[in-house]
Amino acid sequence: MYSILVLVGLSVLIFIIARILPGDPARLALGPFASQEMVARLRHRMGMDQPLYLQYVAYVGGIFHGDLGLSFQTRRSVSLDIAHYLPATFELVLVAIIWVLIIGVPFGVLAGRYKDSWLDNISRVVAFVGVAVPPFVVGLIGQLIFSYGLGILPTTGRLSLLTPMPPARTGLLILDSLIAGNFSAFGDALSHILLPSLAIAMTGIGQITRLTRGSVSDVLGKDYIEAARAFGIPNRYVTFKYMLKPSFIPPLTILGLTFASELGNAFLVEQVFSWPGMAKYGIQAILRKDFNAVMGVILIIGLAFVAVNFIVDVLAGYVDPRIRIQEES
Repeated sequence: MYSILVLVGLSVLIFIIARILPGDPARLALGPFASQEMVARLRHRMGMDQPLYLQYVAYVGGIFHGDLGLSFQTRRSVSLDIAHYLPATFELVLVAIIWVLIIGVPFGVLAGRYKDSWLDNISRVVAFVGVAVPPFVVGLIGQLIFSYGLGILPTTGRLSLLTPMPPARTGLLILDSLIAGNFSAFGDALSHILLPSLAIAMTGIGQITRLTRGSVSDVLGKDYIEAARAFGIPNRYVTFKYMLKPSFIPPLTILGLTFASELGNAFLVEQVFSWPGMAKYGIQAILRKDFNAVMGVILIIGLAFVAVNFIVDVLAGYVDPRIRIQEES
């Protein structure tokens, strides 16, 4: 129910913002040399001469039919544009989330397990740098070191020019390359995605590391942990059996927010790495005042955010039955 209210509120908000922003979409679409009569005809075709509430009803009706309007910069349906650009951004953010999980969570567990040690101090520095340094700066530094300095990673794009594109099955180049058995394209796609995905993931790594460290430190002080150790249960068994599961609940609950922040970070990172994704498409739409494209991109991001938060809530209820019981009651 709350998810539906969030999407309705988001649709109203972006619709109003798009209508009150300066600039006439019809004039921008036709150019400065178009006659006033041509602009009036296009405004009528777009329904912009209708009352605002009727425009909103038509816009929502189009959403339910998969119609997000016409993009002025590409002259295509916004739905087709998003279907074309979304897989690249989704792949980038998905790999970034994997970075967050395989670096942030273990690093936070080790830092909390060995509190106030040198490892804990390093984790604090990593968390501070990850949260304080903007992702596009991390991307630029990575390009300077690994691309221009060492020459071991590519600078821009999803694939090298000489690498043939694998057949599009999912839109995710790494997965499509594996499905096609094209391991050269798989390695090339993987090398292209490492730097931008790590740049996007740095903020999430810092947040998850810090939160996991605090959660592990708190769980280690619980009575049942002390009791397990007093009974002579090995530390390794105590760590994996009794500590990890409850320690992972707080990081899991903010994973949806982390996903949203990764999508936000992708906007500038895609520009730095010339990544042909939806975020770059959205930036170009904002610069050219392509209102339909901007509204479509924001709506898709909001829908993804709501969906990820729903999945996280389900997983949190599975990990901690107390959450599920509380929601049912």
